[in-house]
Amino acid sequence: MIFTIRKAKKEDMAEVLQLIKELAIFEKEPDTVEVTLADLEKGGFGKDPQFQCFVGEIDSKIEGIALFFNRYSTWKGRALHLEDLIVREDKRGLGLGTALLNEVIKYGHSIGVKRINWEVLDWNEPAIAFYENKGAKVMRDWDVVQLSEKGIKDYISKL
Repeated sequence: MIFTIRKAKKEDMAEVLQLIKELAIFEKEPDTVEVTLADLEKGGFGKDPQFQCFVGEIDSKIEGIALFFNRYSTWKGRALHLEDLIVREDKRGLGLGTALLNEVIKYGHSIGVKRINWEVLDWNEPAIAFYENKGAKVMRDWDVVQLSEKGIKDYISKL
């Protein structure tokens, strides 16, 4: 299978949003995607881009993405956070996920990051096996902590 991996363009964001929604369905949270096309266009291509994205194409159709952003580790220094690596369900197993991950790793290496972080659901055994096979360490003794928009507002109201 031949694919093309390239840096995303603003015009790709509608397809990127569709893949994000497909991931939410796969992760059993279909109603939690709040980001809009305008958010993605501004967030990735505005005056101060908040993320970068690679797209993976098969026959000139976007079938996968890797969306990531800069991060800083107090222990390691410059880092990247891979927010999502998404490949359409019917295109998994073809090597597209590997090609996208390779591009993120090469990019991180080229800018001198000390670490690349991402998360995986504990029930997503195929993804866990995929990442471990690539040499990634799945840190099962760490829990993800989040404060939602409502949680932030509630927190601020108590200050």
